[in-house]
Amino acid sequence: MRKFDTQVQHLKYKVLREVARHAYEDTLLESISDIPKEVMPLTTPAMRCCIYKEQAILAERVKLAMGGNKKNPNVIETIEIACDECPVSGYEVTGNCRGCIAHRCEAACPKDAIYFDHHKAHIDKTKCVECGRCASVCPYSAISNHKRPCENACKVKAISRSETMAAKIDNEKCIACGACVYQCPFGAIMDKSYILDAINLIKNSEGNTKYKVYAVVAPSISSQFSYAKLGQVVTGIKELGFYHVVEAALGADIVSSEESKELLEKGFLTNSCCPAFVSYVEKQFSDLAQHVSHNPSPMVAIGKHIKRNSPGAKVVFIGPCTAKKTENTRGEAAEVIDVVLTFEELQALFDGKRVDLPSLPETVLDNASYFGRIFARSGGLSESVGQALKEQDVQDLEYKPVVCDGIEECKVALLKARKGILDGNFIEGMACTGGCIGGAGCLTHGPKNRADVDKYGKQALEKTIKDAISVLKI
Repeated sequence: MRKFDTQVQHLKYKVLREVARHAYEDTLLESISDIPKEVMPLTTPAMRCCIYKEQAILAERVKLAMGGNKKNPNVIETIEIACDECPVSGYEVTGNCRGCIAHRCEAACPKDAIYFDHHKAHIDKTKCVECGRCASVCPYSAISNHKRPCENACKVKAISRSETMAAKIDNEKCIACGACVYQCPFGAIMDKSYILDAINLIKNSEGNTKYKVYAVVAPSISSQFSYAKLGQVVTGIKELGFYHVVEAALGADIVSSEESKELLEKGFLTNSCCPAFVSYVEKQFSDLAQHVSHNPSPMVAIGKHIKRNSPGAKVVFIGPCTAKKTENTRGEAAEVIDVVLTFEELQALFDGKRVDLPSLPETVLDNASYFGRIFARSGGLSESVGQALKEQDVQDLEYKPVVCDGIEECKVALLKARKGILDGNFIEGMACTGGCIGGAGCLTHGPKNRADVDKYGKQALEKTIKDAISVLKI
């Protein structure tokens, strides 16, 4: 059974795995320059023009696997040397051009960028400003707008072209959702990894005697690692050296309970659990930022609980989200979460330490309710807040959630809210299509992931949010 959707993910994983393996074996420093050769031996080029370029790109991947450019505050970075195979984006005249004599395209162009050669239209790229007027008037639809996969994936328009024609990320617009990371066919955009920080936390704990290292796993883990049982994955995490594994879904139970109370108090609210969505509101809808819930994300909520009850403990969050790595540098998250890893990185840890999941016994993971666990998929948060309102027997509020599946739907809802025409009082904003199960750090993405999350939710012993929180208090 395949562990990953694409070969790009597999290549990224192999680099992470080798970095993790050498870190576990205390041979990383002397082996850094050898890792590219271990990942792809010097024989014949598999993907690029020559083996030397492949090795150079792998060396850049190793740097990102070890934390990336410390001067760049963004967790998403471009590997410029790898970004050269995509055609330059922009308007192009296709073979549909019939060489008509109307020349509407030429007349519509405000920059005189259209010229003709053998009766066919051509676009002078040095003059074109990509306004699209030529395409809109062509009677044969012969002018099309080609976008690079990364630009097409980025719905906040944070990606442009550098002077060398490589992808360039505007940190002022980027919300670190990682859509470009997942969609780039050449893996030229990658999220920084903090896998070494996690390994060092575990090793320096000296078997959890100096301090305890907790793993907090996102509920979307139920849709990942399909080659093993969830209980085996939990055992595997403990085999890595973690003291205990806790569900972030328990934090979700806390958050949905508190957000329902906040909604009741304020009358209109957006969620705060998706850091990419929150960043999007702050950067492009700052006038609506006051309506973002003041409650922390489930990651932070459960992190606070662990730190409060286990002084000196270290907390590593493991989930599907690249934006969580950015959240981890801000506010309360920086105080209660020590490292953020993705599921891709967790797989690299397993294999770097040679943990064979299918051979392990199962460990029960049961800290949360059904409603906390379904936070992992689109619509789950809204259901959870609705359940919390029911459990509080709220009578004087008509709950009207607006579920936004992906950043484009978020934009529509926020624009309506800005104009005062939104038919709803709670916006569930999820930057990734499908919710957290669509996160860039997932191993796989697919329709079955939603079903897996719902199945996992129904297995919860605690059937209500109140029950889950009461167990937490005990």
